[in-house]
Amino acid sequence: MALSLADIDRLAHLARLGLGADERQRLCGQLNDFFGIVEKMRAVDTTGITPLAHPVDVMGEMALRLRDDVASEPNQREANQRSAPAVESGLFLVPRVIE
Repeated sequence: MALSLADIDRLAHLARLGLGADERQRLCGQLNDFFGIVEKMRAVDTTGITPLAHPVDVMGEMALRLRDDVASEPNQREANQRSAPAVESGLFLVPRVIE
């Protein structure tokens, strides 16, 4: 699938981008290069290969070396809220935006 400059103009309009002539040419080339890579990946025969739900599924019963989930930073709520314009009961107060 190759994009033309008309396609780039339409995409730029939808994305509200103002592109110059050199930017249009460069973007067209970059996107066509990207689609070329995708076409190469799609050309690979994957029949008989079961898709993975997660890359760790390949590891089977192997245990992952994960650190314990413990709080390692001290509570600095008061220090972090000193610069806030309004705080109440440890919570930031913000103006109401929905009436």
